[in-house]
Amino acid sequence: MATDPYSLLGVARGASEKDIKSAYRKLAKELHPDKNKDNPKATERFSEVTRAYDLLSDADKRARFDRGEIDIDGNPIGFGGAGFGGGGGGFDRSQRGFGGGADIEGIDLGDIFGGIFGGGRGGGMGGDPFGGQRRAPPRGGNAQYRLTVSLPDAATGASQRITLSDGKTIDLKLPAGVEDGTQMRLAGKGEAGPGGNGDALVTITLAPHPFFKKDGDTVRLDLPITLDEAVNGARVKVPTVEGAVMLTVAPGSSSGRTLRLKGRGFTRKDGSRGDQLVTLEIALPEGDADLAHRLEGWHDPRDLREKFGI
Repeated sequence: MATDPYSLLGVARGASEKDIKSAYRKLAKELHPDKNKDNPKATERFSEVTRAYDLLSDADKRARFDRGEIDIDGNPIGFGGAGFGGGGGGFDRSQRGFGGGADIEGIDLGDIFGGIFGGGRGGGMGGDPFGGQRRAPPRGGNAQYRLTVSLPDAATGASQRITLSDGKTIDLKLPAGVEDGTQMRLAGKGEAGPGGNGDALVTITLAPHPFFKKDGDTVRLDLPITLDEAVNGARVKVPTVEGAVMLTVAPGSSSGRTLRLKGRGFTRKDGSRGDQLVTLEIALPEGDADLAHRLEGWHDPRDLREKFGI
């Protein structure tokens, strides 16, 4: 399992928050388990890049990782630094008698040194003969969840219910500007550990809709209308992500004409709403003898294909 979050996301160590977020979104869309159901390696890679993003998206954790204080999972790294094998002199824990690590066959050297120097676990030098702090107990691991959200719910920010591995349910408020691949963090809802619970990371998947389409913060809809509604104009019902509304079709409307419903699109990050664009499609009846009779002897004199030069 790779341990460098920068390599996992394919970014430089000095990458900006925007570059890190962009790299994760690209990889998350490519490796998402729903798109790679028969590719377990892709699922494993998805988990790795999510783990990397989890660390690098947290400014404090990123800084601690860069200083060598924690690993990719946020767990403290033993006696890091120059004192014990860090390259700066002093004791080298690879030397004989230290067994190449901080413990010898399960014995905590901090307890031994604490006794020798009279500090124990709570006295003198804080339980560490060299003035450092003892290693904090590790937190539990993060738990990964996927939540499928309908397009209307995503557009309006409707509350979602998710069931955790322990059987408990939580109602989630979707963040403004939610997109496919957006990740939500539930603090302390992960796996249990000596240092406390890890977090639950919920990745949002937007479910396809039978007639609504997402285009940025815009909702698009193709609306069929009859020939008489197009010719004479009409008031027609049109579905939106919040229910049906009445729409005015002007007389003489053609197929392909697009009408705008303001504020009926997706919620943006600033709380404002995009629009819904409705494209009219004239649906002619098949084999309608009455319509054919009414149009008999009439033709449209316009040359609609003149622009093609034919």
